[in-house]
Amino acid sequence: MGNYRFLWWTLIAVLAVTFGILGLSGVEVYRKAPPIPTQVVSASGEVLMTREDILDGQSAWQSTGGMQLGSIWGHGAYQAPDWTADWLHRELVAWLDNAAREGEGKPFDALAPEQKAALTYRLQQDYRPNSYDPATGTVTVSDRRAAAMAETAAYYDRLYGADPALRQTRDNYAMKENTLPDAERRAKLADFFFWTAWAASTERPGTVATYTNNWPPEPLIGNHPTPENILWSLACVIILIAGIGALIWGWAFLRRHEDPPVAAASDPLTLAPLTPSQKAVGKYLFVVLALFVFQVFIGGFTAHYTIEGQGFYGVDVSQWFPYALTRTWHVQSAVLWIATAFLAAGLFLAPIIHGGDPKYQKLGVDLLFWALIVVVAGSFAGNYFALAHVIPPKLSFWFGHQGYEYLDLGRFWQIALFVGLLLWLALMLRAMMPALRRKDGDNSLLWLLTVFTIAIGLFYGSGLFYGERTNISIMEYWRWWVVHLWVEGIFEVFATAAIAFIFATMGLVSRRIATAASLASASLFMVGGVPGTFHHMYFSGTTTPIMAVGAAFSALEVVPLIVLGYEAWEHWSLRERAPWMRAVKWPLMCFVAVAFWNMLGAGVFGFMINTPVALFYLQGLNTTAVHAHAALFGVYGFLALGFTLLVLRYIRPEIGFNERLMKSGFWGLNAGLVLMIFTSLLPVGLFQFEASVTTGMWYARSDTFLQQGFLETLRWIRTFGDVVFIVGAIAVAWQVVILGLWRKGARTTSAE
Repeated sequence: MGNYRFLWWTLIAVLAVTFGILGLSGVEVYRKAPPIPTQVVSASGEVLMTREDILDGQSAWQSTGGMQLGSIWGHGAYQAPDWTADWLHRELVAWLDNAAREGEGKPFDALAPEQKAALTYRLQQDYRPNSYDPATGTVTVSDRRAAAMAETAAYYDRLYGADPALRQTRDNYAMKENTLPDAERRAKLADFFFWTAWAASTERPGTVATYTNNWPPEPLIGNHPTPENILWSLACVIILIAGIGALIWGWAFLRRHEDPPVAAASDPLTLAPLTPSQKAVGKYLFVVLALFVFQVFIGGFTAHYTIEGQGFYGVDVSQWFPYALTRTWHVQSAVLWIATAFLAAGLFLAPIIHGGDPKYQKLGVDLLFWALIVVVAGSFAGNYFALAHVIPPKLSFWFGHQGYEYLDLGRFWQIALFVGLLLWLALMLRAMMPALRRKDGDNSLLWLLTVFTIAIGLFYGSGLFYGERTNISIMEYWRWWVVHLWVEGIFEVFATAAIAFIFATMGLVSRRIATAASLASASLFMVGGVPGTFHHMYFSGTTTPIMAVGAAFSALEVVPLIVLGYEAWEHWSLRERAPWMRAVKWPLMCFVAVAFWNMLGAGVFGFMINTPVALFYLQGLNTTAVHAHAALFGVYGFLALGFTLLVLRYIRPEIGFNERLMKSGFWGLNAGLVLMIFTSLLPVGLFQFEASVTTGMWYARSDTFLQQGFLETLRWIRTFGDVVFIVGAIAVAWQVVILGLWRKGARTTSAE
């Protein structure tokens, strides 16, 4: 540990404590997950559904795209309704109408206010008490509720089928005709939707809140924020302010300053000849840009479905490429191209660390490349055939579509991708371990890079700890290990350490400062980021302690983002350290963009939906998409592009970046993202927020609300931002693919 003993022990302590909290809280998730009853029976003794029916319905939901078509408990796509909120409201309205007709001979809406109040009170008395019997696993519902459930299930049978009366509704929801062709599976799908609504309306034993902490907002049964929700939201703000104050004091008094080293006359990374494995990394860059461009175009195509739910400028394409499929490909391709760029950067660095290629390194790089191609092609084809219902239902989860956002690829392909990551890890470690054993220098930065390289290789495997029929609360726990912890935490530290290692190797910053800054950053990122995983699970069938942990620690996630403006300036200032730095201007610009979007997208927009009381009304609205676009592309997308451009620069040192193309690409991507967010996604989300607070989540996500003229106009306006973004993406792709990879010697560098 040498001179960094305090920083290392701080990081070790942070990891031990935070993963301890994550693990112990995970036990709470398992113990307190909403029970899936053995059977649901009516008061008159009729068996309405069984546990197997509910789980079969969960599988049916997954086979339709799952979270890529509407959402459950607020997690998923934003065009169709949140099915929990939608089912619950429809069932409540059916109950009230039936009760009003039985008692007064007229519909609920025709009753006097005092009659409505009396019936609403009786409704709450029927729904909120918990009738689950742990001894028998039976849930008992009133006969009136059973009738309301049957009416609601009949609506879903018609919606997911091909009933002509609901064609316009399906169009508004971007659902293809006959979304789920099998009538028996539609009935079981309804059973699953009922169970998610039951958990959202039934009080957890010993509390006055539902299993989902009163989510979704539904005034009819008193689903309002709990007192704990308010208290922990206040604590979240206080912790944020205290954390920022502590960071500023620490930054002012503990940060060490020293003059940067004298820059070398030429780029040290160009002194050694390229190894065969480094040259082999070039084809990875082609895949990165191919997937990037595909993601951008399919994203624009998917966004158009929010205007024409089944068509593309009048052409009905939903039967071949439905919204659930194109959104799956849009999200999955983002994960794949960003991850591939990180893997390529690591493989390029490995020979630099080792001092040349280990034996058979190029063979390993080539094998990994073709393995990734097979996984991409296989998983995309599996998605297509699953949503076309070509794959048999029992195989859909394994080879088609898991139904869970960001982990949509079939389980077989997920395992194959994990094996590929283990191969990448082996290729990295065989280059790193000999360098770590050397006693001739400061290896702390390399150790940090190695630790998080191992984490990248292993932590994706946490997505294998749930199955097709796992309770969705438990599934969410493991899914967020991948989506939040693996992507937002471990990749963040890996990128920080990798960039610091590159700059230190270039001689632009001292090894000591690079190491100290990376260790400190790792502790800051992980102290909030690991337990902060739970801020995604406030309302996913978890208890108040989970909300407390998520709120308290996720507030600290924002704290290190405050200083990223300074980091951006430091990266930008490096361009003047040596004349040869002009050759890496555009990778540097991407790293500057990362710092900006980390502050805005992850910091500002992330905290906007972070406190429990805010997320209670905002979960599943377009405000979530604001954070997702700004953080996923703004941070990890630009990081991946920065790594891609940097690796390209060294693979083809004789090629100079075309200034006009790169300006168009870089500023087009940034401007397009700004336009996308501020002219469409954010305004739509804020209007939805008002509807969620005043009326309920069901209304904020309904076609009645979203198909209003002014909201449709806002979604049309988004087209301008999409076009600007697409132009930027094409410019970068043209630069990298055409000039960089195909036309060797197209333009030689001079200034560098």
